Amino acid sequence: MNRRWFAGTAPGLLVSLACLTLVGQPHVLRAQSVDVFAGIDRAFDEYRLDAHVPGLVYGIVMDGRLVHVKAFGVQDLETNRPVTAETLFRIASMTKSFTALSILKLRDEGRLSLDATAETYIPEIRGWRYPTEDSPRIRVRDLLTHTAGFVTDDPWGDRQTPLPEADFTRLLSEGVPFTRPPGTAMEYSNLGYAMLGRVVANVAQRPYKDYVDDSLLGPLGMTSSGYDVALAPTERRALGYRWEDGAWRLEPDMSHGAFGAMGGLQTSASDYAKYVAWLLSAWPPRDGADAGPVKRASVRELGQGANFPQFRQRLSRSGADPCRQAATYGMGWWVAVDCDLGMTLSHGGGYPGYGSHVLLLPDYGVGIFAFANRTYSGPRALVWDAAITLQKAGLLKARPAMVSDVLARGYDAVTRIYVSGAVTTAGDVLAMNFLLDRATEGWARELASLKAEVGNCETSDAIVATGALSG
Repeated sequence: MNRRWFAGTAPGLLVSLACLTLVGQPHVLRAQSVDVFAGIDRAFDEYRLDAHVPGLVYGIVMDGRLVHVKAFGVQDLETNRPVTAETLFRIASMTKSFTALSILKLRDEGRLSLDATAETYIPEIRGWRYPTEDSPRIRVRDLLTHTAGFVTDDPWGDRQTPLPEADFTRLLSEGVPFTRPPGTAMEYSNLGYAMLGRVVANVAQRPYKDYVDDSLLGPLGMTSSGYDVALAPTERRALGYRWEDGAWRLEPDMSHGAFGAMGGLQTSASDYAKYVAWLLSAWPPRDGADAGPVKRASVRELGQGANFPQFRQRLSRSGADPCRQAATYGMGWWVAVDCDLGMTLSHGGGYPGYGSHVLLLPDYGVGIFAFANRTYSGPRALVWDAAITLQKAGLLKARPAMVSDVLARGYDAVTRIYVSGAVTTAGDVLAMNFLLDRATEGWARELASLKAEVGNCETSDAIVATGALSG
C-alpha cells in the first residue's frame, strides 16, 4: 500500500502513514531488452512494407545513449544503397524545435523578448491589417505556439522551403490573411515558423541556418546535419519518393530558403540521437554546471503548452491500449500527459519525399524517433507503440528525484507519529493549522483506525520524492 506525504499539510501528514516503495533506478538493459527490441524491429519493418516506404531508420535513446538503432530498406531506388544510422533524411517539421531553441537562446542572451511584438524584429509587417479593431499585435510567443491567427498551411508551406529571402520579404510586406485574431486559438502554421527564422536572422544579424549551425548543431557534435542538402555527400543521402499510381516517383530536391526554419533540416539517426540525449538531459531540474548550448531551464520551457488543449487518442497502429490525451502546443513540441508514459513531448514531420516522428519521455530519460523517405509517411503510431512496448516490458525506469532535507525530516516525523499513535510525538514539525483543524484526541482515534486497517506498516524502503516537499 503506497501513500504520499506532503510537508506542512495536516491531512496529507495523516494519509502518509503507510509504506513507500523504491523506484527510479537507472536503466540497466537486460538480456530481455534484446527480444523487446527485436519485436519493435519487426513492427517497423512491417510498417515499411505495408506503407510502401523505400527506407526507414529508428532509434531509441536511454540515459544519454543511443541504445538501439535499426535501419530497413534503401536510401535510393537506383543504387539500392541500404539505409544505415548515418543515412541523411530531411526531418521536416521536427526542425521547428531547433528554431524555437534559437529564439530562446537569443532571449536568454537579452537580445529579444518573447512578449515583444513580432514587428519589433520584422519591420515589414508593421503595416499589416488585423482582422478586428481590437486584435492584439502578434507577439514572438504567438509565433512559437501557433496562436498568431494564421490558417493551417500544410502542404503549401512545405513547398515554400526554397523561397528566396527577397520573395519572402515581399510576401511579408504585402501582408497575409488572418483566419482569426491573434491569441484566440491554436492553429498550426508553417508561415509562423518561417517568420521566426526571419526573427533569428534579423536579431542575430546573420543567416538563420548559419546561426543554427554555430549555436546548436556544432556544439552538439551534429557534424553531418545541416540545411544545405546539396552539400551533403550523395552516397549518404536518402532520396525522397512519393507512392503514386502503384509506383514510387522521385520527389525533386528543395534547396534551403526562407521557409527552411519550419522544416528544412537534414540529419542522420546518429546525429539526431545526440540532440535527443541533450534535450532529455534538461530533466530533472538540478544544481550543477549548465554548460549546454541552451540553458536547461529554457529547454524545459519548450514543454510549457499553450492554453488551447486538443483532445485526442494516443497514436497507435494497432489501436490497443487506448488513452485519451489533452495535448497542447508548447514551443516546437506537442505536450501531453499520457496514461502510461507520463509527460510526453512529441512532433511529427511531413514533407515531400519524407516522413518522421519523435517522442520524448522526460520522466524516464527516454526518446524514440524514426525517419522515412516517402512523402508524408509519418511513422508516428509506430513510435508511440514502441514506447508502450518498452513500458510493458519494464524497460522504462523513472528518474529518481532528490530527497530534500525537509522531506527527510518530515518522513521521520511521520514515522514517529505513526509508531506512537500520538501526533504530539513530533509536535514541533506540525503545520500551525494541524491541531486547530482537529483536536489531539481526534487525531489519536484516526491513527488507531488507520493502524487497525493497514497494520504497523514497517518498511526500510527509501523515500520516493515527488517534489521537494512531497513524496
